[in-house]
Amino acid sequence: MSLKGGNIIESALIVSSSKKNTVFFTEILNAGSVNQIASLQSCAQARRFLLERDFDLVIVDAPLPDETGEDFSRHVAVKGISQVILAVNNEYFDGVCAVCENDGILTISKPVNKNVFWSALMLARSAQNKLKNKKNDNTKLKQKIEGIRIIDKAKSILMSYMNMSEQEAHRYIEKQAMDVRSAKKVVAEKIIKAFEN
Repeated sequence: MSLKGGNIIESALIVSSSKKNTVFFTEILNAGSVNQIASLQSCAQARRFLLERDFDLVIVDAPLPDETGEDFSRHVAVKGISQVILAVNNEYFDGVCAVCENDGILTISKPVNKNVFWSALMLARSAQNKLKNKKNDNTKLKQKIEGIRIIDKAKSILMSYMNMSEQEAHRYIEKQAMDVRSAKKVVAEKIIKAFEN
């Protein structure tokens, strides 16, 4: 068992009041090449800990001494940073699953079978991979939009101060970028800086 080959889950937080279950989850995570594993015994501790640090995966072994674990799982899942696996007693599985599935929480029934947990871990890895790809795409899109905004501002400055048409301003920025072998955004930033001073 290994998550290698595109391992997106590098860190995991186990929230469980059972030492036996903590050891069980830790062993499987170790087998899956998850290197950074932390464990806590209550939701309150975990909430405080998550203010300081993010994890790729949070495993919640319900019930916990201070709450059932459902609210905490939903609290973590809604932030969209961590994948959540919630382990609940078999008699509560259907009800909890119905409440938590819309938040993207993977709910598994206890007692937890090693193969079932491994399958949930594979699903969590897949979901985390998709989440990270979307975040990367969003970041690239924001950078592209910011670049367009800066170039448009530089064109506007050239049109106002140099009496260029929009096409002339666009060509001027493109030519400058080619001449100095730089990105159009960098040239546009220099134009803005030069005229704003």
